[in-house]
This record gives sequence, C-alpha cells and structure tokens, in this order.
Amino acid sequence: MPFFVFIIVLALGAAAQPSAAQDAVRTVVTVEADAPEPDLDALLWIARPLVIFADSPDDPRFGEQMQMLDAGATDMADRSVVVLTDTDPAANGPLRQALRPRGFGLVLIDTDGTIVQRRPAPTSVRDLAGAIDRLPSRRQETGSMRR
Repeated sequence: MPFFVFIIVLALGAAAQPSAAQDAVRTVVTVEADAPEPDLDALLWIARPLVIFADSPDDPRFGEQMQMLDAGATDMADRSVVVLTDTDPAANGPLRQALRPRGFGLVLIDTDGTIVQRRPAPTSVRDLAGAIDRLPSRRQETGSMRR
C-alpha cells in the first residue's frame, strides 16, 4: 500500500514549562509503505494529525500540498502537527475508512480527536496554522486568552 507518513516530532525537555517550547528540537521522520499504517487513536492528546488524501501520488494537488507543507514545516512543528498521507484508494486502509475522502482532500484533526477542517483543495500553511491557533487546545498550549 503506497502511503507515506511525515512525522514532525517535537522533543521537549520539560513540556510543562512555557520556555521549553522555545528550546524544542524539530525532527522530520519519513515512514514508507512497508510500515504499518498509523492509528489515529495512538496520536490522541499527543499531536494534531493532518491527513492528506489523493487518488494517486501523481495528483498535482497532492504535490502542491506537500510542497506547501515542506516550506512551512517549522510552523507545523510548532503546532504539533503530524502529516499522514494516503494516495492509494484501492487499498481502503483505516484512514480512508474512518475519514471517507473523495478524491483529493485534507482533514485536520485536533489533539482530542475532533475533526477541525476538511478541505477539497490544497491549503496554505498560513490557513492551517490560523485554524489551529483558534482552537481552545492551542490557546491553552500557548497561554493565549484571545479568541
């Protein structure tokens, strides 16, 4: 099953301290098709999954979305985003069964497992970051009281 997982890992020394986020070490890990497909439940309260679906890895919208995410990797890492991709509709894996995409699409999921956004077109990192920053969970992480 050809899918890829791009995991942006934040290694924090002391997660409870606000200054620890400034000292985060960012690492991007790529897991290829032979690895077991990730379980969204395993990411609960740990990260915000961003699931990118396409009918083929050659879909130009998929390529455009991945380029935007690569360019904004730091912004996504700061927001604890884990990018999961599925470009094989015939395999009908657990991500497709759970999220039921049609063609290209992306699904942003909060740390508590709620679906924040579904988009049928490539979306800029700025738009994704804005949506995340408005979440109560993100405001709690940053200590922001703004709405």
